[in-house]
Amino acid sequence: MSKRHSAKYKLDRVMGENLWGRAKSPVNKRSYGPGQHGQRRKQKVSDFGLQLKAKQKLKGYYGNITEKQFAATYEEASRRKGNSSENLIGLLESRLDALVYRAKFTPTVWSARQFVSHGHVTVNGKKVDIASYRLKVGDVVEVKEKSRNMALVLEAQQSSERDIPDYIEIGDRGFSVRFVRVPELADVPFPVKMEPNLVVEYYSS
Repeated sequence: MSKRHSAKYKLDRVMGENLWGRAKSPVNKRSYGPGQHGQRRKQKVSDFGLQLKAKQKLKGYYGNITEKQFAATYEEASRRKGNSSENLIGLLESRLDALVYRAKFTPTVWSARQFVSHGHVTVNGKKVDIASYRLKVGDVVEVKEKSRNMALVLEAQQSSERDIPDYIEIGDRGFSVRFVRVPELADVPFPVKMEPNLVVEYYSS
């Protein structure tokens, strides 16, 4: 198992949840945390502890987002009109790598980031290789013709582990999608409960 996969599944065990709903997650076999003290009785968690866990879980779900990037996303969400926690989810789901994952162009959020950075997708017909690129409603994201037979693309499209949400419109045999609308929390198919309201409390406290 690579270091990246090891770290990913360690996060599953730290959280005690199968964050991405994958069959390979170690939580499917044992729900306690990693390390020699993983089976100790859990102590009552403080409000701050709950907020921190919610932040780590949401940030971890989106893969290789740095703490600086995640905090900046929160800052923008808090500046916008409306509910900050809903704004946060909308901004995260508007990332190009998030949409590539949601569209089932790649099997994981990590491979989605690499797929974008290696230049395999276009946005409105132009190559974009920045994973954090923010999509606008109506943008069309497409897998380049020469990249459509890649093993990870075929694996993702054939997987039954997840469905494509309705804020993404599928076209061109599944290799092209349109970002129909910015989703709210209830629209996003998270395999586990996410609590962006606690993330907002974490940063605002």
